[in-house]
Amino acid sequence: MSILRFKAIEKLSTLPDREVLLEKKLSEYFCDNVFSMDTMREYLTKEAYKSISGAVESGDKISRDIADQIAVALKDWSLAKGVTHYTHWFQPLNGATAEKHDSFFTPIEPGKAIERFNGSMLIQQEPDASSFPSGGIRNTFEARGYTAWDPTSPAFIIGTTLCIPSVFISYTGETLDYKTPLLKALYEIDVAATDVMKSYFDRNTKKVQATLGWEQEYFLIDLGFVNARPDLQLTGRTLLGHAPAKGQQLDDHYFGSIPARTMNFMKELERESLKLGIPVTTRHNEVAPNQFELAPMFEEANLAVDHNSLLMDIMARIARKHHFKVLLHEKPFKGVNGSGKHNNWSLATDSGDNLLSPGKNPKQNLQFLTFFVNTIKAVAEYGDLIRSAIATATNDYRLGAGEAPPAIISVFIGSALSSVLDELEKVKKGKLSPDEKTNLKLNLVGKIPEILLDNTDRNRTSPFAFTGNKFEIRAVGSTANCAEIMTVMNTIMAKQLRDFKKEVDALIKKGLKKDEAIFNVLREYIKTSKKIRFEGDGYSQAWVEEAKKRGLKNLVSTPEALAIELEKKNIDVYVETGILTEREVRARNEIKLEKYSNLLAIESQVLADLARNHIVPTAIRYQNELIENVKGLKDIFGPDFMEYGKEEFEFIQKISSHNSELKRLTEALLEDKDMAIQMEDAQEKAEYFCKNVKPRMEEIRFHVDELEMMVDDEMWPLPKYREMMFLR
Repeated sequence: MSILRFKAIEKLSTLPDREVLLEKKLSEYFCDNVFSMDTMREYLTKEAYKSISGAVESGDKISRDIADQIAVALKDWSLAKGVTHYTHWFQPLNGATAEKHDSFFTPIEPGKAIERFNGSMLIQQEPDASSFPSGGIRNTFEARGYTAWDPTSPAFIIGTTLCIPSVFISYTGETLDYKTPLLKALYEIDVAATDVMKSYFDRNTKKVQATLGWEQEYFLIDLGFVNARPDLQLTGRTLLGHAPAKGQQLDDHYFGSIPARTMNFMKELERESLKLGIPVTTRHNEVAPNQFELAPMFEEANLAVDHNSLLMDIMARIARKHHFKVLLHEKPFKGVNGSGKHNNWSLATDSGDNLLSPGKNPKQNLQFLTFFVNTIKAVAEYGDLIRSAIATATNDYRLGAGEAPPAIISVFIGSALSSVLDELEKVKKGKLSPDEKTNLKLNLVGKIPEILLDNTDRNRTSPFAFTGNKFEIRAVGSTANCAEIMTVMNTIMAKQLRDFKKEVDALIKKGLKKDEAIFNVLREYIKTSKKIRFEGDGYSQAWVEEAKKRGLKNLVSTPEALAIELEKKNIDVYVETGILTEREVRARNEIKLEKYSNLLAIESQVLADLARNHIVPTAIRYQNELIENVKGLKDIFGPDFMEYGKEEFEFIQKISSHNSELKRLTEALLEDKDMAIQMEDAQEKAEYFCKNVKPRMEEIRFHVDELEMMVDDEMWPLPKYREMMFLR
């Protein structure tokens, strides 16, 4: 057994339980390290509190004088909690969070210093932008970029640092982060949805906000095993490894009892999450061994995105304290379920009404149908844009496998609501007679309240499923920043609601009553979006064939999905709504393509190194031992050797054959990788990695996994699946 593998197992066997005891009730931890509205009320003047409340609720601007007051309050609150530094916490396009820490400490004269923090420090910082992805917007020598405070997301403390959620833009004004377009999209959906509400349903509506409830899946692996596996260290997944005899076949891990060591990790994670205002409420075992999930309550979408990004960071920190490694990769282990991040999306008014929840009377249900059908219509028009938003090199390993939905975007709404839409589709076009109006409202729309939350079954193969009062976007990968899919969802919905209002208003001008006009437009939407609705098994080949007939794209790889992102229609929706310029869309597309290629370049190099430096030498050593054994047999049996040593001889030949193929394939893999890297066109490069490098990696894996089952277990250099996937 290799030294690294031995030490990993030895460490695991002697690791003590680290019991985490909660000092108080969970509710008492909530927002302990957050400059929340309640804390602001305590520290701010009435004028400052009113100003920041207006910024949060209505997007009002905060003056410099007020910013100075807020900064002083933030500093006093932070210093009382032992804080020494502050940072503008932002989410650049590299997929991680970023922070540059500056000290409150400021020398004022020889031998004297004070803690200083003012409004200008709060509002803006100037981090180096040259080393962050820009998609060609910025040259390396053009280093200036700006972070700017987002007052709609509260500041928080991690360790001894005050973190101020911020946007990140270039010197020339282009967005370089996930948050900026999300904030724009949330503003657009607010304006569009509020306009519809005021015009047709409730003139008192002042604001509509998108809500998000994410579900984060992840794997926990003992840190010792990760340290003994270069592939896990450098890529987040196992590039090789034979499946164990027992995986998830018995369905005994899902919702099973949580191991004590994992529970201690979860307790500490929940406590620290609550301190940071992340309202986590759910924890459980997931389907695959060592796979788990946690989920919070629904929140306003921008805040929910910040909380998920923050959670992924603190998960890694806390895991190390428990000698764990959190694997957020969508498919860290071949042959078992991968990890997703389901995004549950809805719309809510300032009065707390969920616009995707059926009401108690015909008027409320017409309101529900309006937003429900418009959502389906938006997905029917821009499903390919949703697919591109969830396209990554890591998510490609998961889509269509295990519990993950397929790459074909479809909408599941359940049999009850399907019947409602089918009936509504039959409504005649134009003016309705009094009897028809009464029948429609009472017998069709009026019955929707009977459709209870549980009346919509859960189709786990659907990438976009209605689950009673929200749509669950199930295809998002576990490593993803929720901002990307939320930006797309709210952008296309804002565009759709604007189009809807124009069409309804045009019919009203022609003499139709308001309800008649709404029914007429919804009827046409139901017809034109019918192709996107699917209630069956998304994994079946029959659906692939049916989807093709319907004109739905099956974009199975990231390069295919990202190519669609640059179609004129998809660029136009960003430009028309003001979310992104065409230059920004193209830049972000190039960043995603480059990331795809870079990840596969890293994986291919790591796999080649493992094959050449770990697997082949080990197989040769074992082969030599077998050769010595065969020589001994030959000495004993002499001329009759082949009668007794035939199987041993053939076994050596098999090992030799796998080794030879590994050497040949590894050289070919590196040649393919080097050839791809030289390509200048980002799309061409990504496609080459997809079509040539990835299949070569699978070939190498096949031979390595075969050797794993042939070579003496004591000699195998890497921890095996059966050792890593079952916590002790």
